[in-house]
This record gives sequence, structure tokens and C-alpha cells, in this order.
Amino acid sequence: MRKQVLLSLFLVLVALSLSAEWNYQESGDQPGRVPAYNPLPPKKGQKLPPLLPKEALLGPEYQYPFQAHAYELAAKIPNIIYQQPCYCYCDRMGHKSLHSCYEGTHAAECGACLKELYYSYSMHKKGKTAKQIRKGIIAGEWKQVNLQTASSIN
Repeated sequence: MRKQVLLSLFLVLVALSLSAEWNYQESGDQPGRVPAYNPLPPKKGQKLPPLLPKEALLGPEYQYPFQAHAYELAAKIPNIIYQQPCYCYCDRMGHKSLHSCYEGTHAAECGACLKELYYSYSMHKKGKTAKQIRKGIIAGEWKQVNLQTASSIN
């Protein structure tokens, strides 16, 4: 009986130690880690994967105007978002940059993706380069975007 208790306690401790490490890796709270991005624009003649058109966002989960509007704006700056990291850390699921988020419905369901898009678009309209925009994203400036008012950005 004593051996069973000790064995159970040992297994619980091992499970806790492994899950704590895994949670840290998956948390997105990794100091200094910049998610995947492309440091340069696509090569001349290189075709990027198509972005999902805003009309494809159907269903009750896409009820907010800022969701479809983000896809509309993404289509205007594909080369800019191609060069930006995405701080929802979706690179863990194969995304290569913020552009990848807008190739499907992922971005419409993710506050980080949406805020980064609106930040990127606004900075691009102010004449910032993709590299300057990326610097602001890495600094966390995108977090200040208010999604409730973002659909008025043109």
C-alpha cells in the first residue's frame, strides 16, 4: 500500500513538472521570442497565397464589422503583412507571417491578428515601411488598437 502511494505521488509530480514546461512553451508569453515573419517582401514575380475574401466570412461568429473590414484592408497590403510577425504565436501551427492568418478564417477569430492588421494598415497609410511597422509590432504598439472603432479605418 505504501509503495502504491509513493508511486502515485511520484507520477503526479512527474506529470506536473512536464505540464508546467509544456504550458510555458505554449503560452505565447516567451520573453524576447519574435514569431515567424519574412524579413523582405516577396521576390519579383513570386505569387503569395490568396487571402480569404471578406465575403467568405459567413456565420454568427463573424458578426462584427471589424472582422470583415480587416480582410478588406489586408487585401490592400498583402506585401506588408507578409513581412509582419503575428503575436498570437500561430507560427507554432505552421503560419509563416501575419499574411498566413488572412489566408483562412483564423484572423477573424483572433484579436491579436485583427489588431496587428489594423495597426499595419494605419502605419502604412502614414508612410511607414514594412520594417518600421514590424519594429512597432515587436514593441507591442498594436495592442493599443481599439477593434470597436477599427472598422472606420480606411
